[in-house]
Amino acid sequence: MDYDFFKPLLFKLEPENAHRLVEFSLRALNAFYPGGLSLLAHKYIFSDEALKQNLLGLEFANPVGLAGGFDKNATMLRGLAALGFGFLECGTLTPRAQEGNEKPRLFRLTSQESLQNAMGFNNDGGEKIASRLAKIHPFVLPLGANIGKNKDTSHEAALEDYLGLLRTFKHLCDYFVINISSPNTQNLRALQNDGFLSDLLEEARKISSVPVLIKIAPDMPVPEAIKLCQNAIEKGASGFIIANTSTDYSLLDTPRTFGGLSGRLIAKKSGIFFENLARELFGKTLLIASGGIDSAQEAWGRIKSGAHLVQIYTGLVFRGPGLVRRINEGLAVLLKKEGFLHLSEAVGVNLR
Repeated sequence: MDYDFFKPLLFKLEPENAHRLVEFSLRALNAFYPGGLSLLAHKYIFSDEALKQNLLGLEFANPVGLAGGFDKNATMLRGLAALGFGFLECGTLTPRAQEGNEKPRLFRLTSQESLQNAMGFNNDGGEKIASRLAKIHPFVLPLGANIGKNKDTSHEAALEDYLGLLRTFKHLCDYFVINISSPNTQNLRALQNDGFLSDLLEEARKISSVPVLIKIAPDMPVPEAIKLCQNAIEKGASGFIIANTSTDYSLLDTPRTFGGLSGRLIAKKSGIFFENLARELFGKTLLIASGGIDSAQEAWGRIKSGAHLVQIYTGLVFRGPGLVRRINEGLAVLLKKEGFLHLSEAVGVNLR
């Protein structure tokens, strides 16, 4: 059956309950009917040589990845791989398990195809999730570990939370994402500074050779964000995810002024922010675009502006699992339409 049939039923549930139902379904399919994953893969995976890239020493079958936050506990990876993604990301992971913020903390903005979340890094903790990943490593797709600090870890002790997670997952993932840009852990965004990142990246290189990416908040002043990224490159950062959820509550027509906004509501803001940073960073580092990407056309715009890869999350909620295939099919069509033989020829074309 089509997602349009199930969507009204899912949307009758509270958002977190709907997410848990999706998680249960994917886990059950993997555990009790492995052939079901093959059926999913046959339906959703789109393959085209023109979309394949080698980045960070990894093979990406296509440029569409899953953003952090969807599979916080690495319980759905096999099922998600069957939906046709080019890469996946689990987390945000913290050293110790934590419940996250008080509920309700996740809201659908249905008419705007957006979400507002104040989850707060709820997850099972590093040790338990590492044991899960050990059972499927090496994974069939490039796999990222999105890492953060525990809610009750002080600002002064935050560095050790990140370094501990680097040690725990260095043999279990293909790249790390340093999440210092979520608005849902108090004072986390204060870690978006040169001093903290310099210390973290210097120590990270001593721990592991796994590429380290930094996830940036779209609400930073552009000059400040550019300077932060340039300094991080000098210290060994391999790339940047631009950008996380936004706290620009002027975009809302609700009185809730907390948490982070994602989806179509922030597509324009995230796209402009990405373009501004890419003008300075493209050609110097890997750039992944995130925020409001829910169509091939939106992904194409970010790619031409300098994105090597893109990530989706909220679009998946509103458009369904077929979105990944539709984006990849659409990108293949757009490549041919605009006279490109390969995706790499289009990356950053607007900046050349």
